[in-house]
Amino acid sequence: MSSLVKSMTGFGRGEMNDGLRNFTVEIRSVNHRYNDTLVKMPKHISYLEENVKKKIRNVISRGRVETYINLEYVGEGDIEVNVDLPLARSYKSAIDLLCDEIGLKRDISVELFARFPDILKTKKKEEDEDEIWLCLSKAVDMALTNLISMRVEEGLELSKNIKAKLLNIRDIVNQIENRAPLVVIEYKEKLWNRIKELLDEKYEIDESKLANEVAFYADKCSIDEEIVRLYSHINQFIDTLDSGDDSIGRKLDFLVQEMNREVNTIGSKVGDILVTNYVVELKSEMEKIREQIQNIE
Repeated sequence: MSSLVKSMTGFGRGEMNDGLRNFTVEIRSVNHRYNDTLVKMPKHISYLEENVKKKIRNVISRGRVETYINLEYVGEGDIEVNVDLPLARSYKSAIDLLCDEIGLKRDISVELFARFPDILKTKKKEEDEDEIWLCLSKAVDMALTNLISMRVEEGLELSKNIKAKLLNIRDIVNQIENRAPLVVIEYKEKLWNRIKELLDEKYEIDESKLANEVAFYADKCSIDEEIVRLYSHINQFIDTLDSGDDSIGRKLDFLVQEMNREVNTIGSKVGDILVTNYVVELKSEMEKIREQIQNIE
């Protein structure tokens, strides 16, 4: 099986005929936090349920998986008919005696004997459990192959879509990075103009104190660390999608949470309308990604 990004949604069907029995297996899967496997199959072969579940869990680690197994006998069937000859002879003796005693004509047919209770008995044939499992396992393998193929196909589309959103997020982060130094410069200009307005040019501005105030503001609203971590998370996200590892959904979910944390910090640190708008865009894109990765195994 491929180790590409897999969606948790898929369907697969498999059928196998060994000349005596025909197995049809249908497997459906949907997203789920854990591995939830359900198997519905004929009761008389329910002893094979754990074998089926084990085979499924070997290739599927996350998702709710529902498996439906149908069995039809196409050979002589699984029922054999036996004749109770001693009982049949007893019936005939009784009928002969009755005819002799009351003068009845002997008009005995096979059909008549077949109607008597317990002369013809049916019972289930003994079946080879290994042969049954061999046939069933092939049908399950076929269904799983088709299921995984669909999950990989959908996973590929999810991966492409998520990467496109990540590139957009990187562009927005870059715009925030470029905007951040201008926020401090604008703050300094506003502060200078406000002080001049208040002092009404009667007093000289203490430029050292003004510089200290601007430095304090710049330190307070510095988002250098958050920007670096955001770039790092974006790169990790793309690397994880390209890694070929199985079960990456939980790791991606963690990365989205960390990205949201950094974006929220940026929003709380920088009181700038443009940066605030960028933060809203980032959160919107990350929410879309968060919803999409809920369906990645």
